[in-house]
Amino acid sequence: MKHLPSPTRRTLAVLAAGTVAALALAGCSTGGGTGAGGNAGSGSFDSIEAALEKGGEITYWSWTPSAEAQVEAFQKEYPNVKVKLVNAGTNNEEYTKLQNAIKAGSGAPDVVQIEYYAFPQFALTDAFTDLSQYGFADFEDDYTASTWNSVTDGDAIYGLPQDSGPMALFYNKTVFDAAGVAVPTTWDEYYEAAKAIHAANPDAYITNDTGDAGFATSMIWQAGGKPFETSGTDVTIDLQDAGSVKWTENWNRLVEEDLLAPYGSWSDEWFRALGDGSLASLVIGAWMPANLISGAPDGAGDWRVAPMPTYDGAPASAENGGGGQAVTKQSKNPELAAGFLWWLNNSEESVSIFLETGGFPSTTAELSSKEFLAEAPEYFGGQKINEVLAAAADDVVEGWSYLPYQVYANSIFGDTVGQSYQDGTDLNKGLTAWQDALVEYGNAQGFSVNK
Repeated sequence: MKHLPSPTRRTLAVLAAGTVAALALAGCSTGGGTGAGGNAGSGSFDSIEAALEKGGEITYWSWTPSAEAQVEAFQKEYPNVKVKLVNAGTNNEEYTKLQNAIKAGSGAPDVVQIEYYAFPQFALTDAFTDLSQYGFADFEDDYTASTWNSVTDGDAIYGLPQDSGPMALFYNKTVFDAAGVAVPTTWDEYYEAAKAIHAANPDAYITNDTGDAGFATSMIWQAGGKPFETSGTDVTIDLQDAGSVKWTENWNRLVEEDLLAPYGSWSDEWFRALGDGSLASLVIGAWMPANLISGAPDGAGDWRVAPMPTYDGAPASAENGGGGQAVTKQSKNPELAAGFLWWLNNSEESVSIFLETGGFPSTTAELSSKEFLAEAPEYFGGQKINEVLAAAADDVVEGWSYLPYQVYANSIFGDTVGQSYQDGTDLNKGLTAWQDALVEYGNAQGFSVNK
């Protein structure tokens, strides 16, 4: 699941307003399970199996390319169940509709797709059913630690992971070889490679970055930063912690010396550059291969994958993108919805369908399977790229958490840190401005935010 372009100002204004209203209605509750106005379950997986056998109808919101085939396969296995699949929009468009349904008290689907960074916001507003009541804690070992952590809060389980995005270095071997550059293992080496590639061809850059919140938080994560801590409605924001400053000191060299391509990701210019070699690498999530193959066909045979550069050469990665699904509190048949979710993200058949459409798994069984690890796409010169990407999943730094209003936080990144990119100035000043804005916003929404 790739990071998508930033949503419009109007969309984000609606989403922010919906968040405030939902917080007020929920009383900022962090409870799950059978809260007031919520649903009730029997407390075991037996009720899930019984619900699947009995059948019924549920609604599923998703934008994934695999959703239609997964729903079809599920209904074939469970013919008594009817799943109404709805594409309610991508990313923030869907989140706005979900927040509006939460505010109205009706209109939410039974099962909804949510990216990891948005899970805390909806969990805090009591939008999701706590799946621990159905025995879902037994599935913890089926997923990577980082993705499981992204859908849980203490003993509460608010969803199941679908995909993951451990970061790696995707690089154009032809461009690197022509510039006489070895594959960098540290960020200092990456900086030197950036200078060498641009010197060899002034139209070529080692990568692009015009300011993306998802990328920045992932880079801070890899650097060991923990700028966001939440306990109920108590929030601590410290974008001046050691990891945040470590990242800005590293990345500032590329920003201030004009060593980054001056165009945004997912644009036509970006895809052309990936195909013709004028963009030589990407530090990005493991879901990227399918996007390269389809979006930059001219680069076939040139690209390879290596571990993400680190500060000291020791393996360290972070998640970049990805998400899962949750059962909403508005579901009138939570056991059936939970059964569909279980099949969707935990059955071999469904996961296989997801992988066939280019998804990258969160499930440990797939990440360690011989078949998965042996895949050697011609686009990547026959390299067994999944060996590198699966290792990156094991190397994700522990302890990261997002804000309970990360959706809003990401929306104002361009107004704060983005200005530093635009001016070619110190990113740390941008982080300070972002922090100030996030503290002010959080306190205005009823959180207790301190620095």
